[in-house]
Amino acid sequence: MAVSLSRDVLFGYRRFSLYNSPYVAHEGGCAIDLYPEDNVAPSPVPGEVIDTQAVKAPPKPYAATHDHLVLVDTGTHVARLLHVKPWVEPGDTVATGEAVGDLVRAGFFAPWVSNHIHLGFREHGADLYRASGSLPIEVGVDPDPVPWDGTGTVAERGRTWARLDVPSHPDPGGRFAGLASDGGVLDGGFPHYDCGGLLGPGDSAVIAGTSVGTVSGRDVGWHDCMVQVNGKAVTGIALFCGRDTFGIKLVGEGIDLSVGETVAVEVACE
Repeated sequence: MAVSLSRDVLFGYRRFSLYNSPYVAHEGGCAIDLYPEDNVAPSPVPGEVIDTQAVKAPPKPYAATHDHLVLVDTGTHVARLLHVKPWVEPGDTVATGEAVGDLVRAGFFAPWVSNHIHLGFREHGADLYRASGSLPIEVGVDPDPVPWDGTGTVAERGRTWARLDVPSHPDPGGRFAGLASDGGVLDGGFPHYDCGGLLGPGDSAVIAGTSVGTVSGRDVGWHDCMVQVNGKAVTGIALFCGRDTFGIKLVGEGIDLSVGETVAVEVACE
């Protein structure tokens, strides 16, 4: 049975994604990444902390050597919080929205991924420590689908990413928004992760006029596709739902784009 996150919980974070990860825990939308306002982690659940663990992370020059797991018994399920160095310990009681630790930049992240809380839920009696086995998560919001024609201007950039000024958010702070596809919104790392998701109605996955995947339920299996920006290949597009801002996020090592530069994005699939 799926676990639902309410609108009030989700609005405590500026962005969320169910599918924008290569890890098995996110398959089928069985985990959600929540992006807080800053580097302090507000708990997305209430309950009693039952364990905390430090785990060795893959070595990356931009990341900490260890990640952290916090287990919270909510009464109905056990919540698994990752990428949070805890201020709490077993036996503590936490409330929704209460600060429980510092976000950790873990070696599990691609270099273009911002710090976030990974959240999953297990049944009581399940293995709480293995990577897979969490329940599907449903979001208690209907993100606004915003269309995009494949063009835009670079609004901000980092070494491995660039965010365009379009599509713009239709109601900043009032609703979540995502990239439109057949009445729903697309979620996930396209095409660099194996699959993504289509949240809301619709049964086709389309980006900038190109069919990019096969929809099964809310899961999307990406086609064999390539993304080019002004004629140069990039790793892909990071798709998410944003509360305050939106705009296509292009990702990849060595993206050579400047703020204010006009771009044309071409998606080609076999």
